[in-house]
Amino acid sequence: MKRYSAFAIAREALRHHTGWERAWRSPEPKKHYDVIIIGAGGHGLATAYHLGKDHGIRNVAILEKGWLGGGNTGRNTTIIRSNYLQDPSAAIYEKSRSLYETLSQDLNYNIMFSPRGVIMLAQTEHEVRGYKRTAQANALQGVKTEFISPQRVKELVPIISLDGPRYPVLGGLWQSRGGTARHDAVAWGYARACSDMGMDIIQKCEVTGITTEGGRVKGVETSRGAITCGKLGIVVAGHSGHLADMAGFRLPIESVALQALVSEPIKPCMDVVVMANTVHGYMSQSDKGEMVIGGGADGYNNYTQRGSFHHIEETVRALIETFPMISRLKMLRQWGGIVDMTGDRSPILSKTPVEGIFMNCGWGTGGFKAIPGSGFAMAELMARGGSSIADPFSMTRFREGRFIDESVAAGVAH
Repeated sequence: MKRYSAFAIAREALRHHTGWERAWRSPEPKKHYDVIIIGAGGHGLATAYHLGKDHGIRNVAILEKGWLGGGNTGRNTTIIRSNYLQDPSAAIYEKSRSLYETLSQDLNYNIMFSPRGVIMLAQTEHEVRGYKRTAQANALQGVKTEFISPQRVKELVPIISLDGPRYPVLGGLWQSRGGTARHDAVAWGYARACSDMGMDIIQKCEVTGITTEGGRVKGVETSRGAITCGKLGIVVAGHSGHLADMAGFRLPIESVALQALVSEPIKPCMDVVVMANTVHGYMSQSDKGEMVIGGGADGYNNYTQRGSFHHIEETVRALIETFPMISRLKMLRQWGGIVDMTGDRSPILSKTPVEGIFMNCGWGTGGFKAIPGSGFAMAELMARGGSSIADPFSMTRFREGRFIDESVAAGVAH
């Protein structure tokens, strides 16, 4: 694989750009792999990448029924933060945030990481107490956050209105090293690195069945034939329950749509990410000038990837109270993603009742920010049978009552 660099761009400009290679190969599936990963989204690709990079396991196939990064990875709002309350959550999200900082260099691919900072607005006295508690917990966890005053919020976000008609801004939880990255670039960078290690990324290859024998995985049936494997990782977000049924066990998750929209592009006016949990809305500005807007997950189970009118009304109405200027903008496009929610709003990184099958799911509305850390932990779990970061998120916690309750931290779709 040729390295990307300023010199490479200059060289190819002289060659009329005839020397660029495909970013990743599109091979036919082999009959057997040491590891098969189902799902070529960010989490699946990151898992494969760390299996090869950290553990030397490179006879790996990543199967995708659609196109690479075409699920939630390409449908999210790209927010990156790690200021979660519970220790296991803070550990995996902070690992992820720190890996994002050097990911462009590690992958030799510009993921457009922008550590612009994230503010979670406190608009009720209850939120003030909750965020101050989280700030104290983060200090003990080694995660740098702070609770800031309304005046400091205004300094960071000049377009904000502090005196909303229903919910005035009383302060905010500020993580200066949070931010955003380009979602497609994250998937493409991982795919390029995996392909360079000899892994096979097989698109348009739907898994139609999982083969087991004596309580152990043997392989998968796909739309492109049967493939055997030693280990199987299921990393398919909202479709996790469907794949678990194929393997013969149930998951404590439910799937719902999470919607987002973007406005027409405007001149730069907001260089931080703002989340407003009370009114269920959050917003940032993309590099192209669009205002990226999202809100809470749908209140009913569904598998749609389209937007709905009630989401536009509820989310934009709430944000207009805090950002009056957006009332004059036109909506450019709207979409939805299928997210998988657990009862405690924390993920599942776990062995399963079928030996050799590992499950990575339940990220709910916070999956994008966790991609590098999730891949690191899942690869360690699959390669070594255990991981200090992943072990607290075992699916056995629901039977044992060891909940990792992040309902508040994930309450606004994050």
